[in-house]
Amino acid sequence: MVNPLPYPVSISPMGKDHLPTLPTIDKCPSIGREKHTVVVDMDGTLLRGRSSFPYFALVAFEVGGILRLLFLLLASPLAGILYYFVSESAGIRVLVFATFAGMKVADIESVARAVLPKFYSADLHSETWRVFSSCGKRCVLTANPRIMVEAFLKEFLGADMVLGTEIATYKGRATGFVLNPGIVVGKNKADALENAFGADAPDIGLGDRKTDFPFMKLCKESYVVPAKPEVERVSHDKLPKPIVFHDGRLVSKPTPLMALLTILWIPVGFVLACLRIAAGSLLPMPVVYYAFWALGVRVYIKGTPPPPAKKSTGQTGVLFICSHRTLLDPIFLSTALGRPIPAVTYSLSRLSEIISPIKTVRLTRDRVADANMIKKLLEQGDLVICPEGTTCREPFLLRFSALFAELTDELVPVAMANRMSMFHGTTARGWKGMDPFYFFMNPSPAYEVTFLNKLPSELTCGAGKSSHDVANYIQRTIAASLSYECTTFTRKDKYRALAGNDGTVVEKPAHAKKIMGC
Repeated sequence: MVNPLPYPVSISPMGKDHLPTLPTIDKCPSIGREKHTVVVDMDGTLLRGRSSFPYFALVAFEVGGILRLLFLLLASPLAGILYYFVSESAGIRVLVFATFAGMKVADIESVARAVLPKFYSADLHSETWRVFSSCGKRCVLTANPRIMVEAFLKEFLGADMVLGTEIATYKGRATGFVLNPGIVVGKNKADALENAFGADAPDIGLGDRKTDFPFMKLCKESYVVPAKPEVERVSHDKLPKPIVFHDGRLVSKPTPLMALLTILWIPVGFVLACLRIAAGSLLPMPVVYYAFWALGVRVYIKGTPPPPAKKSTGQTGVLFICSHRTLLDPIFLSTALGRPIPAVTYSLSRLSEIISPIKTVRLTRDRVADANMIKKLLEQGDLVICPEGTTCREPFLLRFSALFAELTDELVPVAMANRMSMFHGTTARGWKGMDPFYFFMNPSPAYEVTFLNKLPSELTCGAGKSSHDVANYIQRTIAASLSYECTTFTRKDKYRALAGNDGTVVEKPAHAKKIMGC
């Protein structure tokens, strides 16, 4: 299958093809392409960035930890030398080996499904996406290991076919080597395209470098994507499927410099996290606010909180209804109030319970038992609950459980927001005992606690409103204050998307609980 391009091709004295003078991507019409097939390269074409190192680094850190990330970083100069002075294939082989050797295939697939889509989606090339999304059949042809990119491309971009490098495995683990015909670059890309499409030539081919020319010349039309880092990325609202849930500890894309800074910071950050946690756990709550500020943790308080309940008058406590960003939400609420407020939780690691400066009570997920327990706690004073049942990192609120609305009319919505620059303080796949440590390992983490107006009595269940109406109203009120979007997603939706389970707590006979997440 050869369909020569109607453009001149210059030949070097060594006889190698140079990229012909092709029209650029902005010249490609995207109207009337519903029945057309498009084939695109990934790095530098579908994505703005031309380097795949950050995505290999994400897999290395999320599966292998800091030592595997260090190994990859040390191997990257060799990979760069081979890539630019020997061949693309040789350089990519080094990255594949340094990243994957010895990893469980299931762990790689988990990171590809739960972590990488967030970072890939933030780097989509707007012009390439304009053409790619307009075509009826979409194929991505990439040198990246297929196992890394396929989940994102098919689930979030609607790709029909992904042709990439296949990694070698043995007994469920990656060997670090690749299967024949090797790295999918140059002629291997053209061969992969011919094997997939046969004599039916794709309509559009998009690439960004010389080694893309062999597959581009097999397409009816070809356009080059120039290297312009300043090109706009695709906004999230233009994606076929929004990324509501994602996992992983790293906040920023780990470029080589960022990866080095992360490795150097982790030992320092862990010591700093221990100091911050000790201050929050051991100091009296009225002084924790000032201790946090002295240790670089910023706490911003908005709105007017209600005064504490007076037991002498028989007054029951207020139930604070919080949006859920991390398991530290109740602690920062207590910090803002200057007094410890007990919290009811759906699940919490034993370590987090031990170091918590406030009382934590586990919900059993038995509706009657939980309702009785919450009523007894409210008789003793104020209480905090996060009715979403799990955390969400993106500007969305999950569905609120309506149980709390049936138990009291003393409801105060609280909008929680936080800021992290290096590490996420939540996880769905990892050990949740490390969540507070990762949050406090950030150089200067911040929390914003906004107390909203107490729910008017006419909008409570006591005035005849249904518990679902009350829960939905509070969800909308908090979302409006944060400029977030309300959803009907639940805890089960999150854990099915990120961890492949429904997020339930598994009981063990030895009086221990395996915590799947919060």
